[in-house]
Amino acid sequence: MTPEIVTAHVVEVLQGLISAGSLPLDPSAIPDRFAVDRPKSRDHGDWATNIAMVIAKPAGLNPRDCANLLAEALQERPEFSRVEVAGPGFINITVDSAAAGALAAAIVRAGAHYGRSDAMAGQSVNVEFISANPTGPLHLGHTRWAVVGDAIARVLHAAGATVVREFYINDRGVQMDKFGASVRARALGEAPPEDGYHGDYVAELASAIVAEHPAVMDTEGEQQHEAFREHAYALQLSLQRATLERFRTNFDVWYSERSLHSSGAVERGLARLREHGHVFEADGATWLRTTDFGDDKDRVLIKADGDYTYFTSDTAYYVDKRARGFDRCLYLLGADHHGYVNRLRAVAACAGDDPESSIEVLIGQMVKMTRDGKEVRLSKRAGDLITLDDLIEEVGVDAARYSLVRYPADSPLTVDLDLIVKQSSENPVFYVQYAHARICTLLRAASAAGHVPELSADWSADAVDFSLLADPRESELLAALGEFPRIVAFAAQVREPHRIARYLEDLGGLYHRFYDACRVLPPAGEPISPLGLARLWLCAATRQVLANGLDVLGVSAPETM
Repeated sequence: MTPEIVTAHVVEVLQGLISAGSLPLDPSAIPDRFAVDRPKSRDHGDWATNIAMVIAKPAGLNPRDCANLLAEALQERPEFSRVEVAGPGFINITVDSAAAGALAAAIVRAGAHYGRSDAMAGQSVNVEFISANPTGPLHLGHTRWAVVGDAIARVLHAAGATVVREFYINDRGVQMDKFGASVRARALGEAPPEDGYHGDYVAELASAIVAEHPAVMDTEGEQQHEAFREHAYALQLSLQRATLERFRTNFDVWYSERSLHSSGAVERGLARLREHGHVFEADGATWLRTTDFGDDKDRVLIKADGDYTYFTSDTAYYVDKRARGFDRCLYLLGADHHGYVNRLRAVAACAGDDPESSIEVLIGQMVKMTRDGKEVRLSKRAGDLITLDDLIEEVGVDAARYSLVRYPADSPLTVDLDLIVKQSSENPVFYVQYAHARICTLLRAASAAGHVPELSADWSADAVDFSLLADPRESELLAALGEFPRIVAFAAQVREPHRIARYLEDLGGLYHRFYDACRVLPPAGEPISPLGLARLWLCAATRQVLANGLDVLGVSAPETM
């Protein structure tokens, strides 16, 4: 039984007591949400709620007297085998074993939808992450956000939010000119500028451009430089997109910085800031008074020579996002961008928004790769970098994604390459995927023996006695399955998808312990017992939750290993 179902029972009981005149409480005083949590000790039941203490004051009752009234009414429900009052007014609830076991059937029927909720329904969120310059391969600094940003978007969507994944293309400015000059130099057999771009990939881009656009070699001067810059930009961006798609990270919007300027978005952004009175002129330049809202200094928007600053693009981009209808703009930035947090929040405030609700900035920390305890650098093409392509080739998509998402993004991470390719219980991704594959093998065997049809949401639970699932290991597994929707909703709320990974590892451990102690299938040729059939449903439900959790992380759920 999930916390949402327990909550619904409590609300129904409250409404019934109010209607009967037994509880002197206005129906509008019933809170939309209240705590329904797992007790620290299973001896205290399956669920505990503080609802009596929440409503006692508006009801004019002592919290414990209020709790006793609710507990007596809840005890009459067949879904609950024991309801007790503890402490100052907590209510501890033990779920009837049949009602608890029926969760397995509910999960199998819900299929891929189990774990999803409407906790964030009605919220529109723009998640911008990676946003690398289109001047080289995606490297390890981008790779962590490629996973975590995508997983955050997935978990927000699972919690009911409308989510748009956005990649901001930094395709304007000096770095693009240096990139074009570097590729052109390689094509002409020259060394790139000292402050340009190096690495074998630059020469590879030059060769590809000459092969596809041979006429570029017939031009010269600024015309040739511009041609190489634009061809190199288009080719490198296409390579970045292909790499990310291979890594199962897909974007809904690829937003060009150039388009901000060509579409008039910069002028519209400046107009919005002027409307709210935070733009001023000084020393021949145009400034934004961000110090009004916590920034360490005011920022230049238009320099004395009339050129826009990069910060102007930042402000226009934020205003444009809001104009596109996003309630919340989520920025995922690298470890060297701490200074941007107050700056971007100040931009939101200067634009007339509440930064607490309209903008959020997450900072990700660095990642290192080790082998045999020593830091390694895999790349031969991109100079002194580990590229995302290198990582995929070295360990595969699943191992890379899972290893990068199972830790909080705001803490430094060291990934052991030896460990994440091991096919053993030491490797977390193998451990979780193996639990899923092990259940799939069991279900195939059950179907082949004629105990159940091939697994589907059409399984009939009419003849299943779920009250037989009374073993402590079965109860623990059911309790964990019931927690999944809450874990997903909370991970979305705090933007921490690693919580789902850790949950899956705990769930895998509970399943392995259950399976090792509780026989499911009978010996060959014998019919399955009623208990075995109920356990088979429990296995199928566990498989579904493992698959759903891995999907939220963008990791596959193999059926064989």
